[in-house]
Amino acid sequence: MSCYRQEKRLPDECLTGAVDQESLDACTVQYLGDGLDARIARASAEVEGSYYGKLTRAEEIIAFANRLGAKKIGLATCIGLSEESRIFVRVLKANGLEPFSVLCKVGSVDKGEIGIGDELKILPGCHESICNPILQARLLNDQKTDLNVVVGLCVGHDSLFMKYSDAPVTTLITKDRLLAHNPAAALYTTGFYYKRLLETGRNL
Repeated sequence: MSCYRQEKRLPDECLTGAVDQESLDACTVQYLGDGLDARIARASAEVEGSYYGKLTRAEEIIAFANRLGAKKIGLATCIGLSEESRIFVRVLKANGLEPFSVLCKVGSVDKGEIGIGDELKILPGCHESICNPILQARLLNDQKTDLNVVVGLCVGHDSLFMKYSDAPVTTLITKDRLLAHNPAAALYTTGFYYKRLLETGRNL
């Protein structure tokens, strides 16, 4: 925490103190110039500095896209948040951006085809498509999107989407089915409602 304002001595075993100058400079140089990493870093800092505590996440994404010069916005959408994506599409269009959305069940490949047993389907005994984040990413890559936005992809599916996306990725909604897509709520309530999170030896 002392790194933020440099108002206090760095504590012993601080990671900043352990980083050699060559490694630090190698990272810092990536934020300089006109490369994509540098442009993303500056756009992010500008949005944070200009609108800290003033804009919603949806508005921050628009402000970020504008500073990045991103016009075509890809949406990697969970089927369970299709309505939220429809609304966000309207928001993007109202702000002069060009959305292109791909639903997670694209391709309609049954879970059995990748070795998922019928007992692990939500509704056993019927066709149940896998989430297909790799195909979502490839279809958005084909559209040459400038920026991709994750809308509620499952844990792990979001990892695959980010791995295969050509465009930079940010997140609008992080899925949490129990907590109305507010996963931080579980952390805020570990003292009571979700104290099970701190129990050792759980086999999840």
